[in-house]
Amino acid sequence: MTVVTRFAPSPTGFLHIGGARTALFNWLFARHHGGAYKLRIEDTDRKRSTQPAIDAIIDGLKWLELECDGEPVFQFAQMARHAAVAEEMLAAGHAYKCYATPEELAEMRAAAQADGKRFRYDGRWRDRDPADAPAGVAPAIRLKAPQTGETVIDDLVQGRVTVANAELDDMVLLRADGTPTYMLAVVVDDHDMGVTHVIRGDDHLNNTFRQAQVFEAMGWPLPKFAHISLIHGADGAKLSKRHGALGVEAYREMGFLPAAIRNYLLRLGWSHGDLEIFSTEEAIRLFDLSGVNKGAARFDMAKLESVNGHYMVEAAPESLLDDVVERLEADIGRDLNDGERGRILRGMPSLQSRAKTLVDLRDGARIYLDGGTGARTPKAEKTLAAEGATAALAAATAALETLPKSAWTEADIEAALRQAADGAGLKLGKVAQPLRAALTGSDASPSLFEVAAILGREECLKRAAAARC
Repeated sequence: MTVVTRFAPSPTGFLHIGGARTALFNWLFARHHGGAYKLRIEDTDRKRSTQPAIDAIIDGLKWLELECDGEPVFQFAQMARHAAVAEEMLAAGHAYKCYATPEELAEMRAAAQADGKRFRYDGRWRDRDPADAPAGVAPAIRLKAPQTGETVIDDLVQGRVTVANAELDDMVLLRADGTPTYMLAVVVDDHDMGVTHVIRGDDHLNNTFRQAQVFEAMGWPLPKFAHISLIHGADGAKLSKRHGALGVEAYREMGFLPAAIRNYLLRLGWSHGDLEIFSTEEAIRLFDLSGVNKGAARFDMAKLESVNGHYMVEAAPESLLDDVVERLEADIGRDLNDGERGRILRGMPSLQSRAKTLVDLRDGARIYLDGGTGARTPKAEKTLAAEGATAALAAATAALETLPKSAWTEADIEAALRQAADGAGLKLGKVAQPLRAALTGSDASPSLFEVAAILGREECLKRAAAARC
């Protein structure tokens, strides 16, 4: 058997973090078993489904590197097929026409509510002669569900779950206007797509009992089901925007790396011993549903930032350059020149070690722009205004002026500044800190000697002179 999984989002909003984890689990399971991972856009809700949402889902999955095998399937385009299956069930006696009017259904709901019960259709047209149909009423088609016994699902995460068939009513398959319901469409699509494993949130578990009855009525093999727990906030409450329930594109804007997002989501509800960091190859090799926990996972933004920081350090500087440059250019409103790009690339390793996100990296890279970062931080201003800072900066500048361009290296810069400090009877820090504030506009940066070497002689002297004015 070839394993086939699917991710089936509704395009009524962004691809949220919970949906991204569902996609990841489906992708990993398929890759682990050498199978196929498919995407189905469940766009049958025509009022709420939008093209921007479809684009956001597809773009988000592409950014996460979870692209599907083959072209996406659009559920709305399969409506004729869904309706044909309903008619087939009707012809086989597994469904029937229901002529209950909206008013009758409203009365049933009101009676159930008054009795404190969940609404269930009472089956009034289940065995009734269609000749009794009222004039002018278009019928819906309902499933003739079993009324005795149990429907059993051997869930790969939740274990064996059962429901008494007496608790399930005859659900609508085809509405009176001829449109198929979601419950029918999902089953038909899963069958037609050859889905062998349905991995989704446990909020769909109750739907599974009804869907299983459709599979049985059609004589189709039932997929294996795996219902994974939902994600909660760090406080245990239902995940919301304040916890981090944002669209994938928001995490991209915040400067997270796709590999870090995948790694973090993998550990939300799945574990393999004490391992925390997984390469993509390791994740594919190790992932299986036996490692999925039943309990709700808790989203922790600080943990995500920590994981992202690991990937930031490990990334090749060249792989981050274009993103950092793009963010800088959008921020300052101009294109960076080759000299600025070259400086940023040289300084990237040290910047990466200090950054948790690409936004941090962008902010750190400002020191390598022509003319510097602009306004200095309050601490940098305080450093430059401190007693003795002007003299110390003058001594540092004079020492740097003695270095020719050919000797502008980290080692030579450090030696010159140490000599200047000794000559002024100062500790190195007393000379280095005012110079750091002048060159970077901050009191914190990568190694001062490295920054000065990357900036170059002309730019360093220009910034030092500007700070003394």
